[in-house]
Amino acid sequence: MTLDTLLLVLGLVAEGVALGLILYKRVFEALPLFSSYLLWSLINDSGVFLLIRHFPHSYLQIYFLSTITDSVFMFCVLIELSMSVLRPVRALLPRWAILAVGLLIALSCAVIWPFAKSPGLEHMNPQFQVIVHLQLTISVIRIVYFLVLAACSQLLSIGWKDREVQVATGFGFYALTSLSVAVLHINLGAGTPTLDRQFHILDAFVGASYICSMVYWSFCFAQKVPERREFTPQMQSFLVSLAGGARSTRMAFSKSSESEADRHLRP
Repeated sequence: MTLDTLLLVLGLVAEGVALGLILYKRVFEALPLFSSYLLWSLINDSGVFLLIRHFPHSYLQIYFLSTITDSVFMFCVLIELSMSVLRPVRALLPRWAILAVGLLIALSCAVIWPFAKSPGLEHMNPQFQVIVHLQLTISVIRIVYFLVLAACSQLLSIGWKDREVQVATGFGFYALTSLSVAVLHINLGAGTPTLDRQFHILDAFVGASYICSMVYWSFCFAQKVPERREFTPQMQSFLVSLAGGARSTRMAFSKSSESEADRHLRP
């Protein structure tokens, strides 16, 4: 059995164990999109492997569609995690809060996108350009998300035993390894058998880090979840004032529009 096949089998087993614990511990009730993402990853990893074996000449197209789907899924998972973090004050937030969170994550991705590329990328196949660009962007946004969550953990009254931080930690570790390997690829260059072997070993580290994240999640999901604490008064006041300010601005704009319409309707 080759190293690649071994990592694939171990990855599928790790995904299956993590997914089984999600179902057993009913984690899917709190994080349905994340649970669906793990199911998608299990199907995708095995499906891509089988499709490439049967259609080797369509490797790039298969990987392209897989990367697009995975990136969109991850974007939705980050929104779900954010709303789960805000659960203690969800009742105080406006209904459009989820749209605001999605827009904030999308803007973050847009800021990262121009910088998340490697030298010589413009000379590669357009589909491969999109694949690399998406992978680097998603890796960076995962790391940034984890760092922001960790930095604001006290204000948000969350800790390492909370599901949201555990999920973000697993994603952050895997993304940090992926990004580090991508940077090493860029700096080492390519073109010799020795470098090709080094690249293969580095890629194996990425696969191993993914398995480690699954093992970490499995360990976390097997533990009892503590009662979610309320936000600090400072954070509650900030979120409420932020939502209130946005609501007041919207109402003022609405009243202004109505007044303008009334003025035009007057004879």
